[in-house]
Amino acid sequence: MENIINSGTFSLIILPILIFLARIVDVTFGTIRIIFVSRGLKWLAPIFGFFEIMIWLFAIGQVFSNMTNITYYVAYAGGFACGNFVGIWIEEKMAIGTMVVRIITKKDGIQLIEFLKTEGFGVTSIEAEGATGKVKIIYTIIKRRDLQQIVGIIKRFNPKAFYSIEEVRSAAEGIFPPEKQGLMGNFTGFSRLMRPGK
Repeated sequence: MENIINSGTFSLIILPILIFLARIVDVTFGTIRIIFVSRGLKWLAPIFGFFEIMIWLFAIGQVFSNMTNITYYVAYAGGFACGNFVGIWIEEKMAIGTMVVRIITKKDGIQLIEFLKTEGFGVTSIEAEGATGKVKIIYTIIKRRDLQQIVGIIKRFNPKAFYSIEEVRSAAEGIFPPEKQGLMGNFTGFSRLMRPGK
């Protein structure tokens, strides 16, 4: 009797939980792998891909061996949904990549430009004609980890300025603030993620 109860507990509770957790991990790895490829970190993508598929095979194998149990389907689909969220959240915390920030302002941008330069950012500015008159367009290429700092600077000097942010595949010979984490390279954001309280 005890074996039957234990078997029922395993198939109805423990195994669906394992499928759910396995799916979270494999989809998280898959999301991060795709992001690494898009960022040009091709040497990391195969490592994540290997573990992604190994875990996926476990999860899908359990579902196929229990095709009549709806709980497994729900656990599989729920893990997939949560894995997407977790993968994106981790990638945001790692803050890998380079971005271009384009700022368009009617207001004189001299103070904003000078402050960006003093903070170590490279800046290019041009005069242009907008729909309602003359404007100044300011470009700066930044590391993704510095995005919130840049947005804060823009709002501080010109809250009404229009700005857009785009991903950059690669950039060379740019001017960037000094590395804040040094040895971790592309994993500066990951080190911040692993700290207590982050």
